[in-house]
Amino acid sequence: MDQAHIHLLIVHLPLFGAFFGLLVLAHGLWHKSDQTSIAAFNVFIISAIGATIAKLTGEGAEEAVENIPGVLESAIELHEDAGFWAFVSMLVLGTVSIVALYFTKVKSAQANLLSRVVLVLSLFCLVMVSRAAYLGGQIRHTEISGAVVNTAPGEAEDDD
Repeated sequence: MDQAHIHLLIVHLPLFGAFFGLLVLAHGLWHKSDQTSIAAFNVFIISAIGATIAKLTGEGAEEAVENIPGVLESAIELHEDAGFWAFVSMLVLGTVSIVALYFTKVKSAQANLLSRVVLVLSLFCLVMVSRAAYLGGQIRHTEISGAVVNTAPGEAEDDD
């Protein structure tokens, strides 16, 4: 398994982690459940680790697809830029989640405020990671990008 395979497998973790972690944390805050909030913090921490792996394997994935016919360098660059900011936002979310986890476990008065900060950060991260995922999908998924890729030189799709 090469870096491209790892990248394609792991990039889903930050996306779904941000989404489900946000739902779990909102539920935990609504029901005032520290255990549920702690579960959400752990999801965010794991998602930040996944974002780190995705970032580290991104260059290898780029090398694997950059010479494939129909793959646009501009699509790769857009995804790479969005992926960087998604990575940074996930690192912030993971770090703040570690702090919130600690404050919640020691029953600090600031735990509720930190949980709300994590909730807002997770929503921001979800937007950032979703954009990176969308742009990444456009690199090879012609059904998303609308690009027509010929399967053989000189072969074109019929519009009939």
